[in-house]
Amino acid sequence: MREITATGQTVEEAVESALAQLNTTRDRADISIVDEGKRGLLGIFGSRPAVVKVTVQPDAIETAMEFLQTVLSNMEIKAKIEPVKEDERNVIFNITGEKMGLLIGKRGQTINSLQYLTQLTANRHSKHYITVILNPEDYRERRKETLIQLAERLASKAYHTKKPISLEPMPNYERKIIHTALSENRKVQTISEGVEPNRYVVIQPQARNIS
Repeated sequence: MREITATGQTVEEAVESALAQLNTTRDRADISIVDEGKRGLLGIFGSRPAVVKVTVQPDAIETAMEFLQTVLSNMEIKAKIEPVKEDERNVIFNITGEKMGLLIGKRGQTINSLQYLTQLTANRHSKHYITVILNPEDYRERRKETLIQLAERLASKAYHTKKPISLEPMPNYERKIIHTALSENRKVQTISEGVEPNRYVVIQPQARNIS
């Protein structure tokens, strides 16, 4: 957090001065008026400058990116991070470089854990909830195809065995892939159970298919 107190002949001039010194814009700043000032006689005698205090909260995406860079550096991974802001509530960090397999980890466990921590970091400095997705070397696209195939295979197994099947814990957006993939399958239904970050999907046969 950055904070500065500035003065000017008017409140507006004081605010503009503070914004310039902080190199930021009004929409990113919290402004409080300390003293509205006083013009004085003939605008000179007895005048008092306006005083404002301007505070700038850290940018959520910039903070998340700095966190990521620190973690990758500690893992001795040289990589380029490119944030892609889909909208105000969703951001994807595309990551390219060396040792991407190490970053992804077994079944994506490392990247999912890092994604969860990065999302927590981003939301510490955001006025609204932000969903963060880490995408090393287009891993998320490949992972989506794998999850769809897994969902279809386990749905068939759940239907034929007439028993529910629990999947491993997944991030929210991966669970949505499973739910969407089977949303039109009338033989099974999907539900999410557990508590974040260990929430998981259960695929179970529709009640009418159990005899």
